[in-house]
Amino acid sequence: MDMNVSVGGLQLRNPVMTASGTFGNGLEFAPYGDLEKLGGICVKGLSLKPREGNPMPRIAETPCGMLNAIGIQNPGVEYFVRSILPSLKRVDVAVVANLYACDADEFGELAGILAAEEGVHALEVNVSCPNVKEGGAAFGQDPSQIARVTESVKKRAGNTPVMVKLSPNVTDIVECARAAVDGGADSLSLINTLLGMAVDARNRRPRIANVVAGLSGPAIKPVALRCVHQVCRAVDVPVVGLGGIASAEDALEFILVGAHAVQVGTANFLRPDFAFSLADDMAALLSDMGVESLDEYRGSLVLPL
Repeated sequence: MDMNVSVGGLQLRNPVMTASGTFGNGLEFAPYGDLEKLGGICVKGLSLKPREGNPMPRIAETPCGMLNAIGIQNPGVEYFVRSILPSLKRVDVAVVANLYACDADEFGELAGILAAEEGVHALEVNVSCPNVKEGGAAFGQDPSQIARVTESVKKRAGNTPVMVKLSPNVTDIVECARAAVDGGADSLSLINTLLGMAVDARNRRPRIANVVAGLSGPAIKPVALRCVHQVCRAVDVPVVGLGGIASAEDALEFILVGAHAVQVGTANFLRPDFAFSLADDMAALLSDMGVESLDEYRGSLVLPL
């Protein structure tokens, strides 16, 4: 089965991408499978300057998921371009750079640096990280700021496709999606993590030093599906769905409600080899259902009258 997809100008050999922050920069997972079996790799979030991230502890397991408050720890864009990207360029896979900044101008500057680099195939704009204190949540909760950030990135991105990653921690995700499209987004990815927390009843302390963290994993899939379903019906740009995917059937549920591609996140921690076989597993399941193409299946959900 032909599993090639185009996501807002980003060409993928199959609809399986790895979610930013869950797969390192891709190279760390090479011992567990063939990176060229993936449709794309969304690298760890990048900022203009190095970031130490949030204090420890910053990961906690929860029923059917996990909480994280890493805080965009990364060595900065210059290090990525100089020391990581050259190795990634030797792998035949789409590389998506995930951008994090504290204001629209900074997002634009970061976009300009990365878009100029051969080997960066798309930019994913993180306007929705819930666990960094310098404006991360505010961007994703304000449609006007989403539009402003998207416009700033698009002005500097040249021909590099721009994907905007949306937060579920809003009243109306459709309004946020429309704002990103109005700002020039070529595609959207959703959802980022849900706001959550965990506490220790015995020592009376939070389990995460940041107190509030991002909830991911199978527990959030129903929310993610609802958001992707609503957004796919409201906008004309392609949508990449993520949130709790842990099987081929999970992934196809996102395609069924309209997504062009998916991203695998928390499952990478449980099974570091999971993403490498997912596209083949999806194709096999479609064949078992008598479906002849991915396009035929996409958005074919039958709704009640």
